[in-house]
Amino acid sequence: MRKEQHHKGWNEKKTNDSWAIFKIMGEFVSGFEKMSQIGPCVSIFGSARTKPDHKYYKLTESVAKSICDAGYGVITGGGPGIMEAGNKGAYLAGGTSVGLNIVLPFEQHDNPYIDKDKSLDFDYFFVRKVMFVKYSQGFVVMPGGFGTLDELFEAITLIQTNKIEKFPIILVGTDFWSGLMDWVKETILEKFGNVSAKDLDLIHVVDTEDEVVSILDAFYKESGLSPNF
Repeated sequence: MRKEQHHKGWNEKKTNDSWAIFKIMGEFVSGFEKMSQIGPCVSIFGSARTKPDHKYYKLTESVAKSICDAGYGVITGGGPGIMEAGNKGAYLAGGTSVGLNIVLPFEQHDNPYIDKDKSLDFDYFFVRKVMFVKYSQGFVVMPGGFGTLDELFEAITLIQTNKIEKFPIILVGTDFWSGLMDWVKETILEKFGNVSAKDLDLIHVVDTEDEVVSILDAFYKESGLSPNF
């Protein structure tokens, strides 16, 4: 009897998995249709827990304003903290402000600075990730937690393996990022040789909004703007 129940539950799961494909396809289609119309944008990542009075919230707002003043739009994960600061900076600059929202326990709710026609909701992290990578001309990575590191290293991996076109990856905040980058260079690169030096060429560590824009502009003066894959 228990064996029959086990097989029944397994078969029901397989059926549900098959039907989930249509929901996943729907998210991809809706995302591609909306995101293909937004124009060149830069994604800003960072902690959802950063408060409005924190220096990195304020710096993110300034970075986003400068990005929009330079002619790019801003994409964030749509939630609070650093994401809100990015959308707020874009909103105040009169630039494109995109939010790719996902439901998370305790933390995620869409912020009020996203353009009403550019707020997208996702159930699947992997679909949302595709939108970030495909429609971003660069990643600006502020201090954050595991989710921020996940986005950072996935982008580096996709570029390293030539799955997407190269774009600048800019880490903002030397007091936060320098320890990680020292470890990457000294341990992963030099001690173990698990990456090559050229894999790190597109990663920049900076402290100001002017440096962010300078890196973006210098890169695209040479390569031009284009879809990432």
